[in-house]
Parts: sequence; structure tokens; C-alpha cells
Amino acid sequence: MSNRVYIFDTTLRDGEQVPGCQLNTIEKIEVARQLEKLGVDIIEAGFPVSSPGDFNSVVEISKAVSNPTICALTRAVKKDIEVAADALKFAKKGRIHTGIGTSPYHIFNKLNSNPEAIIERAVEAVKYAKKFVEDVEFYAEDAGRSDNEYLARVIEAVIKAGATVVNIPDTTGYCLPSEYGEKIAYLVNNVPNIDKAIIATHCHNDLGMATANTVSGIINGARQVEVTMNGIGERAGNTSLEEVVMTLRAHKDLDFDTNIDSKQIMKTSGLVSTLMRMPIQPNKAIVGRNAFAHSSGIHQDGVLKNRENYEIIDPVEVGVKESSIVLTARSGRAALKHRLGVLGYDYEPSELDNIYNRFLDLADKKKDITDEDLEILVGREKQAGKKPIELVSLQVMCGKSTIPTATVQVSFHGDIFTETASGNGPIDAAFTAVKALVKRRVRLEEFLIQAITRGSDDLGKVHVQVEHKEQIYYGFAAHTDIVTASVEAFLDALGKIQ
Repeated sequence: MSNRVYIFDTTLRDGEQVPGCQLNTIEKIEVARQLEKLGVDIIEAGFPVSSPGDFNSVVEISKAVSNPTICALTRAVKKDIEVAADALKFAKKGRIHTGIGTSPYHIFNKLNSNPEAIIERAVEAVKYAKKFVEDVEFYAEDAGRSDNEYLARVIEAVIKAGATVVNIPDTTGYCLPSEYGEKIAYLVNNVPNIDKAIIATHCHNDLGMATANTVSGIINGARQVEVTMNGIGERAGNTSLEEVVMTLRAHKDLDFDTNIDSKQIMKTSGLVSTLMRMPIQPNKAIVGRNAFAHSSGIHQDGVLKNRENYEIIDPVEVGVKESSIVLTARSGRAALKHRLGVLGYDYEPSELDNIYNRFLDLADKKKDITDEDLEILVGREKQAGKKPIELVSLQVMCGKSTIPTATVQVSFHGDIFTETASGNGPIDAAFTAVKALVKRRVRLEEFLIQAITRGSDDLGKVHVQVEHKEQIYYGFAAHTDIVTASVEAFLDALGKIQ
């Protein structure tokens, strides 16, 4: 048995069934072309009989791509099959995917039928599809809850009728990995003509086991996996293409592989997410923004010493430039030193300790620390102890029914002075108190507040420009408290007046 695993991508069919995520034909063509670059073997382009839009998408995708097989879904209904065949007329390689339910739930409750009649309908559908295309795939819907002995009878019959691929879907995501693997193994060992067809998996993620079930299916004899980009799809979604591909790459001992160009994974993931307006959860395996991010000090130290200490996949292999060392309150000195080194700074241990303590103070107030935050910290360290006037403490009162009042305490050449004043707002009140303290006639020429990023916990930057005796002086400060940043910037400017 071959160890080559074929990737059947159903992002444009099963994946697109997510409410509110439908694509138009132009968008579908864009995704299909990227899937071709990714290296998928089969693209399930749509369900042609379901709507004119789906029919047209299958037609246009068939024209737009050359390498992948283009597949069209049908029910075990002659009209469905005829419409699918018509939609595939431009495909270089076309496949009709037809099938019917085989579990007791589907046979008796959904189809109001009986097991023997289902086998007859399945065989008839495959034979009819075979009149239009050579490549016919049969799906046994809800195979995950189907009796194995009966399922084997159905599969044997459709292969005899001409099916080239037999799809064993866990339609409801019910199976355990061991259970699903045993089902595939049962078919391998009990269907006499199973060697004449490829067994396919199609697992849903209702219990979070779609990828595990798919890998178990491969280990037990399946050689085609039906997947979607980012794991999108009906209800809790389908098996993630990227998870299966990289699982096989990571576990080289399994000796299975695909034809996927893994360096196209992130680009494809982003395109699907953007066009379908479906954000990717940050902790999503392989393609989430945190998949290769490290914020714990222990992990960061380990990754910096050797990436493989905490990463089983090289991020470059999936199209990510490098691992991300995210600076947070849980980061250690090693991560801070590394990031400062990237920015071009090198410090002795004692200097690094001072910056690290300032870093922790800021990190306790912010979710994460940016490079610009670090530049500001470094600037503060350089200026520490050099300013003639510095803010010691600041207290403000303001609100809808409160007169804004500020109490400012500053250190001027080592002496402490305190002043309280009111104003039109907390910043104006604080500035008035500072002016009373320094006793200088200054005019505020410019006052600019800027957020570095966009979070409510952001480090705000304040630039001020003051005029004194026809001379202009500039001040700068940054803080998570914008009033504090404003006062420090004002004092920075005043301290430059001789």
C-alpha cells in the first residue's frame, strides 16, 4: 500500500456552509488558485444542483485551475449527477462525488428506507455517474455511526459498480480515534475488492477529535483525507488541512506524506480567513497568531537556547518568518536581553537589572510590550537621575459632577515641593499646579497625545512644546496613565529651561 496521502480540499464546499461566510465566484476562483499553489490534489468546488451560483462556481473553477482534480458533490439522484457532469465539462480532471446515508439514523429516520434498498440506490448512483466521468467517489454518509458489517457490504457493492474512491465520513464527529481507526481497518480486512479503490476520511470536529480521527484513519489504511483550510465547516467544523499535513511531517516515523507545499500554508490560511470574514482563533494549531509565540520566561529562555526545546515545527516550514518572543510580565531577563539586542542595545548585568525592573512595572500595566515601548524604557534609563525636575507623585480628581483638581509633588534639585490646583480637566489642573510650583512664565504652544498601538491599556506618548522668553522648549514622556505622561512631558520641557 502506498504511503502517499492525497489531500481532498473541501473548503469551497463543506467549508463554505458556515452561515454568513459564502463566497462569490470571483472569490472562489482566488481561493482555488491558491489551493493549487498549496499543492492540494482534489478541490471540491461545490454542489452544482444546489444553486445557479454553485453551478457557475464549479464551471469557472474548472477553467481556472489545471493541476488539481475538480470534484462536484451530488446526492444519489440522477438529476444531481447530470447537473454535476455538466458543471465539470471544462475540468481537465473531473470527479463526481455521490453518495447516500448508511447509518440506521439515516436509513430509517431520514430516508424512510431499508438497508437493501440503500445498497441498490448507491450502486445505481455510482453506475450512472460512471457514464459521465471515470473518476467517481462514493460517500457513505454517517459512516461513523454505521454498522461495520453493513458498511462493508455497501463499500464492496459500490467498488464493484465502479467507485474509484470510497469516503467514510464521521459526519457527526461522534467517533473516538480508536473507534474510527478500527472502522477503516475493518474495511481494509473485510472488503474483498478494497484494493481497487482509495479509502477516504471525512471527519467533523463536533467533539474536537477530527484531526485525531483522520490520522487514525490514515494509520489504518486510508490514503485520502477530506479537509478544509483553518478547519472551517458545518457546526464545529471539519478536519484542518494544516493540522493533518504538519502532523504527518512532524511524525516522520509514521512514514506518510502529502504533496503540500507547507510554506504556502499561512498565506492560504490568511486568504481564506479574510475572504470568508472568519477570524482565526489566536491559539489555533499551526496558523493561529500564538502558534509560534512564547511569553513565559521559562519557555522563552528554552527557545532562545534551542528552538526545538519548545517547538516541534520550524515556523519557516509553514510560511512564518520566525518564532515570536512576546514580552509580557511573565518574561524573564533572557527574553528582554534578546529583544534589546535585536534593537541594537547591549547592557551590563547591573544596567539590565534596572531596565528589567522598569520593564516589569510597565508589563504589569500592559498586555504586551512593543519595540517602541522598549525604546522608551531605554531612553528613560539613559536619562535617569539627570533631570533637574522630576515628578514624585500625582493625584487627580475629576468626573461629571466634580471640579477637576490635581495635587502635584515634584523633586527639584533634590528638594520636594507640593502644589494643588483646579482646571478645566485633569491635565489642565495638573499643568496649573506645575506652573505654580516652578514659578516660570511659560506658554503651552503644542500638546500632542498619541497611542502606540490601539489597546485601552496602551502606553500613551505625549509631546509638548512650551515658549519661555521667546525660546521654544520640547518635552516628551510615555506612560499607561495619560495624565501622568502629560505632566512628565511638561516637566521634561520645563527642566530644559536654564
